[in-house]
Amino acid sequence: MSGLHAVAGPVAVPGPASFAGAVVGRGREIELLLAGLDAGAHVVLEGPPGTGKTTLLRAIASAGDAEFVFVEGNAELTPARLIGHFDPSQVLAKGYSAETFVDGPLAEALRSGGLLYVEEVNRVPEETLNVLITVMSEGELHVPRLGRVPAAPGFRLVAAMNPFDAIGTARISAAVYDRVCRIVMGYQSAGEEDEIVARRGAEVPAAWRAQVVDLVRRTRAHDDLRVGSSVRGAIDLVRVAVSLARIRGASPTGWQTGFDAALVALSGRITVREGCGRTPESVLEELYTAVFGAKPESSGGDAPGEA
Repeated sequence: MSGLHAVAGPVAVPGPASFAGAVVGRGREIELLLAGLDAGAHVVLEGPPGTGKTTLLRAIASAGDAEFVFVEGNAELTPARLIGHFDPSQVLAKGYSAETFVDGPLAEALRSGGLLYVEEVNRVPEETLNVLITVMSEGELHVPRLGRVPAAPGFRLVAAMNPFDAIGTARISAAVYDRVCRIVMGYQSAGEEDEIVARRGAEVPAAWRAQVVDLVRRTRAHDDLRVGSSVRGAIDLVRVAVSLARIRGASPTGWQTGFDAALVALSGRITVREGCGRTPESVLEELYTAVFGAKPESSGGDAPGEA
C-alpha cells in the first residue's frame, strides 16, 4: 500500500465538459480516468487501436495543466532508456553527479509530478516493467551513482495496451495489474465515429460519410476477419477518396473511386482468419457491395451517385 501514499498528491481535476472540443464522447471513460488519477492510482487503458486512448490522456493532461511525458513501448525500451543515463563526456570532466545525469522520460515525469504515458506497455521488456513496478510500489526511483529520485506530487503512470495483438507482445504480469486500476475502452458508437471522421477527414457528403463509417464497422464483425479496422481506416478512406477523385476528375462518392480508396485504406488494417481461404480484398469487396450496392455498369463503375 505504500505506493498509493507515496505518489498521491494534489492533481488538477477538470470537469468532463473541458474535453468537449478534444474528445468525442467518452464521457464515462473520462470520469473513470479522472477519478483514478485524483485518487492517486496508476491506470491501464485497455482496448483495440483507434479507440482514442492517447487522445483522451493528452486532453486530460492539457486540461489539468499537467506535464505529459510520452513513451513508446517496444522491445527496445531498456531500463536505461526509460530512466536516463550519465553523459559520458560530462562524467569525464565532472564525475558522477546530478549535474551530469540526463533524465529519461521516467525521471522527467517523477521530478515534474507529471503524467507518464507508456503506449503499448505489453511490448515492453520484463526488466523494464520491473522498474515501473518498483516506482508504482515505492513512489521513488533509485539510480546507481545518482541516488534517490522521489515522485513529486501529482506523478501518475498511465499505460495503454491492445489486448488483441499477439505479435511482439507479452502477457502483463499479475504484479503490474495488482498496482493499477484498469479501464477498458471499446469502439465508440456509429454516431461518435461519424463525428470523428467529420472532424479529421476531408469534407464529403454526410450520407456518404456515414456509409464509410458503416463499412469500417462491419469489418469488426465479419466472420472471416480476425481483426477489423479502427476509425482511422474511415478517416483515411475519406481522405484518399477525395484525393483520388481529384486525380481522376471524378466524384469521391463514385462507386469505383470509393472502392479503390477502401482497398488502399483498409486492406492493411484488417486481418483474415487463417484457413478461411479468402483475401482482404475479397472480403472488402463483399462488404463494400453490401453497403454501397453493386458496381454500376455505366461510366466504368464510377458514376458520381451516392449508392
